Amino acid sequence: MLPLQDIKVLDVSQIMAGPYCTMVLADMGAEVIKVEKLNGGDDSRQMGPYVNGESTCFSQINRNKKSISLNLKDERARQIFYRLAADADVIVENYRPGVTKSLEIDYDTIKAINPGIVYCSISGYGQTGPYSHKGGFDLVAQGMTGLMSMTGEEGKRPLKTGIAVYDIGGGLTAVYSILAACIHKMKTGAGQHIDIAITECGLPWFTWEAAAYFSEGAVPGPTGWRHRVSAPYQAVKANDGFLMLGCANQRTWERFCQDVLKREELMQDPRFITNQDRGQHVEALETLLEELMADKSVDEWLALCDSAGVPAGPINDFAQAMQDEHYLARGMVQEMEHPVIGKMKTIGFPSKFSATPSQIRSPAPLFAQHTDEVLDSLGFSGAELDALRAEGCIK
Repeated sequence: MLPLQDIKVLDVSQIMAGPYCTMVLADMGAEVIKVEKLNGGDDSRQMGPYVNGESTCFSQINRNKKSISLNLKDERARQIFYRLAADADVIVENYRPGVTKSLEIDYDTIKAINPGIVYCSISGYGQTGPYSHKGGFDLVAQGMTGLMSMTGEEGKRPLKTGIAVYDIGGGLTAVYSILAACIHKMKTGAGQHIDIAITECGLPWFTWEAAAYFSEGAVPGPTGWRHRVSAPYQAVKANDGFLMLGCANQRTWERFCQDVLKREELMQDPRFITNQDRGQHVEALETLLEELMADKSVDEWLALCDSAGVPAGPINDFAQAMQDEHYLARGMVQEMEHPVIGKMKTIGFPSKFSATPSQIRSPAPLFAQHTDEVLDSLGFSGAELDALRAEGCIK
């Protein structure tokens, strides 16, 4: 039995933040019915690359779900949605604020049908506030929250992160918020509306930056390849490339000096005695370390760091990461059989449950693959389905 078995989720979201949220819930056992629009479904279905005409982007983020297609502008389709909502535990949507109300599938409408519903709205700026009417995307959030001002190198063009950190962050924030609301519902029987703003979800992650700004008024700038408050905690160059060195506390710094570099005198250098000292002289420290480390390869330095208990690691590209023996041993690359794509690989599960491990029970659904199955469970006859389909109510 999976931990979220018997939890029913209606997913009225698309692209990334909402679908990632509902995929995580589905991986943990929730029954997720993905409600897609008639004209092409989730927009990520139109994002390449494609294999046999099927989007691999969509397929990476929608496993373990069923797909139905409803024209929610049609009253008959809305009535179908209401019947599904009456039996659901959770609804996830990521329309721009106001759209669900115009479609008559907003929280207040659904709450009248199902008072215990946990209804999660994910949007760019949230349901309230002066920017709530605006559309918001991951890169807009990276710029607005200050993330891009502290990513990259000083004096150069602002840089985004390498992945859609706010979209995935919004999805993760929605996951734990939904689970908390479900626990509240178990205790009280009451549902609630959860309001997630993509442009807010990452702000609590700025812990060191907040510490400096709220205490001293220091505005964080870009730190490139270095950590903001620990040193040497950064990329350093060996004779054949770069590695990440993680001397994030005094003990690892001392081990690095004694057991890796064999240069104990560095511990007495007044520039490098404490972490604060090293941070204030990080340019000189980096220059010195790269001079000392120029005689060995990345692999040699990593072996020495491992032996000394100093955290360090390679700077992999994505292909190298996906072929790393550690990730493979821990199941972070999974394989599934898709009816159109065929055998395909996907990212595994970062949470390792001892009793209820997550599972890939089904690949991402084809567009509207389960419309007949789901509506049949509501009692619709074949003739009724044919009529609804002919009239553009369902796909």
